Amino acid sequence: MARNIVGMILVLACLAGCGGNYAPLDTVQSVDLQRYTGLWNEIASKPVSQQEGCRCTTAEYSIREDGDIRVVNTCRKGGEISQAEGKAFIVPNTNNTKLRVQFFWPFRGDYWILDLADDYSYAVVGLPSRKYFWILSRTPRMHPDTLRMLTDRLAARGFDTATMQVTTHDCDGLKSN
Repeated sequence: MARNIVGMILVLACLAGCGGNYAPLDTVQSVDLQRYTGLWNEIASKPVSQQEGCRCTTAEYSIREDGDIRVVNTCRKGGEISQAEGKAFIVPNTNNTKLRVQFFWPFRGDYWILDLADDYSYAVVGLPSRKYFWILSRTPRMHPDTLRMLTDRLAARGFDTATMQVTTHDCDGLKSN
């Protein structure tokens, strides 16, 4: 069975970037969780090492009965589908812009929504350490000008975009359960 590489993303990101004193990092003002839920395609990222080689990466969010958020990350790596399910917890008093995501107890990783299109067609998520980020879109492809704009915004906020990886989306029918 393929190791759930995608599930390790936020665990390892937390280990590399949770805690510590970082320069302030602004998030968007607020997020409507009903509009944010659904399927997102990873367009580009500064991935953790276990995510390298993934293609057709998606994240699907839904609101659970207890009010937390169900997270299902999926990618194809080495010909196999890797899928991990976790949950996200809203950080109080952040207008839904900061979450803590957990795939493996007791580890939780930061999930800060840094940029969000007015129509919720794209989002940028990052860590306060600025070590990792993910550019997401509702579609598997993003206009190059939009990707360049978002990359420039990340760089201006102190993220290292020089080693950013663009995600390949060539997997027909790959989706989460």
